Amino acid sequence: AVADPVSMLPGSLGRERWCNEHDTIHGRLDVIEEKVIKTVEHLESEVKSLLNIISETSNIPIAPGTPLIDIYDGKY
Repeated sequence: AVADPVSMLPGSLGRERWCNEHDTIHGRLDVIEEKVIKTVEHLESEVKSLLNIISETSNIPIAPGTPLIDIYDGKY
């Protein structure tokens, strides 16, 4: 059986300190989660914008004989 960390602490001071630390950690995790969500939303918006730009520019006619550049070959 795994020992309960709260019951192992002597007296109520240990329990209170552990609870405060637990609450502090959860508060920090909530802040981190909110920042991650906002970052993902921002990146989604940026990707959509870039995809729109790519789709708009892909319709530009290319003059015959113009060399095509492979943007996925890792050189750029």
